Amino acid sequence: MNRHDGPFADPTEPHVMNPQTTEPLDGTGNSDNVVDLMKQLAMQGSHLAEQQLALIKAEVRESTAEMKTAVGAMAGAAVVGLSGLGVTLMGIAYLLGDAIDNMPLATLIVGLVTLGIAYLLYRGGAKKMSATHLSPERTQRTLQRTPQAVRGDLPTEQNR
Repeated sequence: MNRHDGPFADPTEPHVMNPQTTEPLDGTGNSDNVVDLMKQLAMQGSHLAEQQLALIKAEVRESTAEMKTAVGAMAGAAVVGLSGLGVTLMGIAYLLGDAIDNMPLATLIVGLVTLGIAYLLYRGGAKKMSATHLSPERTQRTLQRTPQAVRGDLPTEQNR
């Protein structure tokens, strides 16, 4: 037993600590605890990195699905626009041409209205596409906060 240990320890004599390892210099400290803690820290760090990567993948998948929906809407606008240019121009242009007694003017009016409708459908798809974000913003914010969390410096509701 060491003079620093047990019931016979001298209360007036301070424990001398090694500042690099935080172990007593008398050789009684157990460095296995520090090694175990470092191993646990490394394992938790790699686990956290794996979780962050999984979050990034999930966000990219979610954004890609939204992008597919927007592209589908734009393709639908193109199909409707083309069919509008074909069928509607033919049918309505003949009806309007008979009504105003001017076939070229009727064809032009019907064509412009059909193109206007196609433009509105295209703008709806483009708006959906611009609202889709491909960058994983939530995960980026979490990654930015991770070093603060490790240090214990997370902002509270009052500090935000």
